[in-house]
Amino acid sequence: MELHNHELVEGVALRHIRYEHRPVHDRAGAVAEGLHQTWIWLDNERQLNSYTTAAVKEIILAFRRASCERACVAVVFTAAGDRAFCTGGNTAEYATYYANRPHEYLQYMRLFNDMVTAILTCDKPVICRVNGMRIGGGQEIGMACDFSVAGDHARFGQAGPLHGSAPDGGSTDFLHLFVGWAKAAESMVLCGAPWSAHKALRLGVLNAIAPVHKRADGSFVANPLVVTERYVDAFGGIVYGESKSGAALATAKAEAAACTIDLSLLDREVEAMVTALAHTFPDCTRKSLESLRKKKLEHWQQNGESNRSWLALNMNTEAAAGFPAFHFGDRAEREVDFLAYRRAIAAGRRLDDSVLAEVMKPSARAGWQRHREEEA
Repeated sequence: MELHNHELVEGVALRHIRYEHRPVHDRAGAVAEGLHQTWIWLDNERQLNSYTTAAVKEIILAFRRASCERACVAVVFTAAGDRAFCTGGNTAEYATYYANRPHEYLQYMRLFNDMVTAILTCDKPVICRVNGMRIGGGQEIGMACDFSVAGDHARFGQAGPLHGSAPDGGSTDFLHLFVGWAKAAESMVLCGAPWSAHKALRLGVLNAIAPVHKRADGSFVANPLVVTERYVDAFGGIVYGESKSGAALATAKAEAAACTIDLSLLDREVEAMVTALAHTFPDCTRKSLESLRKKKLEHWQQNGESNRSWLALNMNTEAAAGFPAFHFGDRAEREVDFLAYRRAIAAGRRLDDSVLAEVMKPSARAGWQRHREEEA
């Protein structure tokens, strides 16, 4: 009997992401014939796996395709390389195309919202394999997944108010569900040092972590850059997962530099989770996740449309300064002069190009102005 194909669009070639099937194993490690796991890969390693407009379209189609695959046990959402799972939207595209084009960004945000919804409504369990940084929009699409397993070199955080946006692509909806109100507000607004994988595990963002630093003798060591001993300091604060400092950090950097990054233990953790999922009733698993996802969907569906409209309008205001500053600025000049910006607002000035130029630092201003001239 020929079964119907229920994909949204049948047979589309995916060129901006990778899509593959991998075998599922039983508890003894043997291949479970007739079943597979589907891996969806962000594939923009050079730009830290930031998603372009073209990639977002394909991610939507990929999750719909995986959702319809009868033999699929689980979806693994991951990315190329070992530096980043995803650092969010592609800032080059934001700075050079979407800035000052709010109606174009409105359409882009329709796609982005559909991508997050596709993850939240996938008929298969979704595991985020965190192979490196999960920052900004990368943190948001990661939290839309059901499970997260990370290499212990990964870092987690937000950057919106530092670079001209608000984390309204999911973090304002989901993050407090994982870490509570106070830590969510701290991460989303202050945008301080990203959390280590060890700290993210402690806070409830992750299901498991795996060491990835491999010594020359083949042994693995926990991330040398963070405190991995579980203890409480003299003031009652939990130190586990915090970054090392001072002489300890210098020693740790040398130790880390002597290691290679090997994700094989991370993959072992992912495989163990897929095997565990394979040994459950699929309908009961899906219903359990659907009921759990309602907490995320409640906020997401309530806020998605108004957030989309605000983020589009913001492309004419603070994003028009923040994204170009980040994209065109040297590493030390990727933030605007916030105090100058606040003074301009306090003086009631119009947010025209003169204000944007004033608040950008020299390298960012020069790159932005060159781009404007070339575009003209």
